[in-house]
Amino acid sequence: MDDHNMTQGQDMMNMTMTMPMNMSMGHEMSYMHMTFYWGKDSAILFSGWPGSSTGMYVLALVVVFVLAVILEWLGHCPVPGPHASHVASGLVRTALHTVRVALAYIVMLALMSFNVGVLLVAVAGHGLGFLLFGSSVFRPPAAAPVTDVDRAKAGLPPMAC
Repeated sequence: MDDHNMTQGQDMMNMTMTMPMNMSMGHEMSYMHMTFYWGKDSAILFSGWPGSSTGMYVLALVVVFVLAVILEWLGHCPVPGPHASHVASGLVRTALHTVRVALAYIVMLALMSFNVGVLLVAVAGHGLGFLLFGSSVFRPPAAAPVTDVDRAKAGLPPMAC
């Protein structure tokens, strides 16, 4: 390769590397932060949403909070038991998994706005969701394990082989 072609290639590389990252082609400047910040002027999930409106920012926080709670519910909701057919059970599990992964990605994309308020409500939503659906706080205590003595009283054979 001759010096002219090499110099031209380096010039092209320098030109592409020095172009501004937010060329908006006549559109409004978007809110794109690369570090955590606190403020209502942000873009969460969609361009221009919630914008600079305080009410819309609060709505965006509520949406992220609810998505995080739903995500925890989906992670701890019961799936069809042995009574359901093998195929139906597999399809339901697959559908729940797919919805859960999609919601997890949506919450992750909201967090990529680097807004501290979004981070706090996502963590709070996951925490409340786990408290409600994953912890034992709101579940009735599990029944005591059945012993061989209990099984014998009920006229059942012992479980040990």
